[in-house]
Order: sequence, then C-alpha cells, then structure tokens
Amino acid sequence: MRQYFQPEIECAAPEEIIKLQSERLVDTVRRVYDTVPYYRKKMDEKGVTPDDIKSREDLHKLPFLTKDDLREAYPYGLLAAPLADCVRIHSTSGTTGKRVVAFYTQHDIDLWDDCCARALVAAGATTEDVVHVAYGYGLFTGGMGINGGAHRVGCLTLPMSSGNTERQIQFMCDLGSTILCCTPSYAEYLAETIEEMGLRDEIKLKAGIFGAEAWSEEMRGRLQEKLGIQAYDIYGLTEIIGPGVSFECSEQAGMHVNEDHFIPEIINPETGEVLPDGEKGELVFTCISKDAFPLLRYRTRDICVLTRGECGCGRTLVKMAKPMGRSDDMLIIRGVNVFPSQIETVLIGCGFSGNYQIVVDRVHHTDTLEVLVELNPEMFTDTVKQIEARERDLREKLKNMLGISAKVTLKAPKSIARSEGKAVRIIDKRKI
Repeated sequence: MRQYFQPEIECAAPEEIIKLQSERLVDTVRRVYDTVPYYRKKMDEKGVTPDDIKSREDLHKLPFLTKDDLREAYPYGLLAAPLADCVRIHSTSGTTGKRVVAFYTQHDIDLWDDCCARALVAAGATTEDVVHVAYGYGLFTGGMGINGGAHRVGCLTLPMSSGNTERQIQFMCDLGSTILCCTPSYAEYLAETIEEMGLRDEIKLKAGIFGAEAWSEEMRGRLQEKLGIQAYDIYGLTEIIGPGVSFECSEQAGMHVNEDHFIPEIINPETGEVLPDGEKGELVFTCISKDAFPLLRYRTRDICVLTRGECGCGRTLVKMAKPMGRSDDMLIIRGVNVFPSQIETVLIGCGFSGNYQIVVDRVHHTDTLEVLVELNPEMFTDTVKQIEARERDLREKLKNMLGISAKVTLKAPKSIARSEGKAVRIIDKRKI
C-alpha cells in the first residue's frame, strides 16, 4: 500500500510543480533584493534585477552563493526576515573558519516538519510507530528536524540524541522502537553492540533513516542484514534547512527532492554551466518558501545526478542520486581524483568492517595513501600469512578501483575509534 504525507505535492503533475516554483521564486527574489543588502549587491554586480526573473527558467541568471558568502555575511548579513520573527537558529560545526548560522521563523520550522514527515511516511511511519532519534540535538539540525517530522506524523518519538549506546539499546528494547534515525556509522555501531549483547531478537526495528554522512550501497546491505530493517537515505544541509531536503522512498533508488520548497540544479563545478538532467555535476539548491534564510543558488559541493519521471512509488518529485562525493572534499592524490565512497565500496564488497580510515600524507614530495581497516572477528583468527594475503588482495582491488596504489593496514577488531556522531573517515596530513 502506497503511503504519502502530502500526496497533493508528492504526486503533483510536473507542470503544477513548475508553476508553483516559478511563483515562489519570483516572490523570493524580489523580497531578498529589497530587504537583504548582501543579495542586492551580488545581483547588482551580475547586472540582474528582480524584473529579470519571471519564472524558473530564469534561475540561471542569478549569482551563486557559497559557504564563503555565508561566513562573510555572518551572523545577520543574509537574514531576510525581521529578527523579532525568528524563533530558532541552527549552525554547522565550524571546523574551518567561522560557523555558518541559519535562522528559522515558525513558518520555516513548520515547513521543515512537513519535509521530514514526508521522509518518515515514505519509510513506512504511521501513528503506530515508535521513532528512535539518535541524531544529535542542539545546534546540529539532525535531531530537531526528525523530531519535528515524527511529531507531525503523530509517532511516539524518543529524543535520544547521540551517545550512551547501552541506554539507546535499552530504550530500543523496552519501548519497542520501530524506526531508527541516526548517522549510518552510528547505526553500524549500534548493530555491533546489539549483537554483542545478544539482543538481536529483542529489537522490533523495521526501518532506519540514515543521513548526515556519505554511505554506500554496500553499507546499506550490511545494515539491513544486521538490524533486520529497510534502510533509507535522507539528505539535507543546515544552510538549506536541515534533513528532509530530499528523502528516499520504497524504491530505494534515489531521493525525492521536496520541490515545492527547494529547486535543485546540477552544474559543472568548474564553469558553473547548468547541466541537463542525467549528467553528473555539482548540486545547487534555491530555497523558494523560507522566510528567514532563503538561500539562492547555493553551491552544496555535493556531486550527484538528477532524474525525472514518475517513480515506482507514485511520487513525481525529481530524484537526486546518492551523492557520489564532494567537489571540495574530493581527494586529489598523485593527480587522481579519489572519493572515499569508492574505497568503502571495495572494503565492504570484500567483507571487511565498515569502520575504516583513510590517511593521506606527502613523503619526499610524493602523495601517499593508506587505508586502515578493521578485520572482522572471524578474520582475526587467520594466520599471519592469511592476513598478509588479505592485504595483498585488498591492495589489488583498490588499485583497480582507484587507478593508484594504496598501502593497506589491517587492524584488530574495534581498534579504530567508533563515532557516535559523524564518522571521521579522512586524515589528510599534507601541508598543502
């Protein structure tokens, strides 16, 4: 049985969506030009006025916005609503430079709740479900976003936040959690701990909604097998709104973008040229319904593909592929573009743990690549010769995938630090 939270939008005819997007885009551009000096300056520099934007077809005329713009305008420079109308902020981690702060009016939070509710219902959520939210709460958008969506659906919601894994599992068992929401790396850690505690038969999970970090199809398979669930992807950025910008449905083949609120584009990351549907490039979003922080043509740096057409689930919203990497986080090693997702695909395909780290360094003016990966407990009983053979095999498969050689170091089970938030996969020691 098909389930939708707002079928009038999720299953709308494409021409209806285009009409709605055009109306909202025109209104938003006029409003930010009139009220936000930072936007007005950028548009003036490009020679664009609100009168030039008459429909969605004119979106390409607008200037791009980047994370550097958000840092430069920090904290209030991109605020498009009176501060008195704002009721909340969220923020990125700020690991480089200034933090990015996003503002929300109550209207913004309401539409965000709707977006996350659509994601939950697509994963099978009803009023009978117990939603276990193990994303972090606070400035991070994950916990609050899914929490609001679960309330909107009418689910019993467990605001667990991240950490305290044994308590997570106790509540999961005692309260009968049916939908788990967290990062995929933490879901794998929970699965390992549940197995160690002998509680696999005690959990009642049927679905998981995992986001906030990249994960592969191979990891999906492992999580589904270990937890006995269907694992769904969800996508979002603090800058745009948080989780729920797009969500996966029962087809598990791409994430539907909530097009009534966000217009996606794919561009050539080098030239800025808009690419046709089906071509791989950098994902760009424009917010067309938000009050406080409606970003126009924001460059996400995520690399993916957009596809259109009615999905097997009945939804007509455009789908974005699982991001294939990032144009800014992509590693360039000895002149070769390397994405962590490629390495993860090889590791999990060879039966290794999903817990790994990539260490990049520069020795004698030459880049080095080392992959640290844990042995599974059953592998740890191998002889030294067997482990060395596994390392050789993995080196060969990685070279075939990446086109460059990598050092492989197999580690004892549980010797790589677990993450209860976003996993730290890449350690780049190069001074570049």
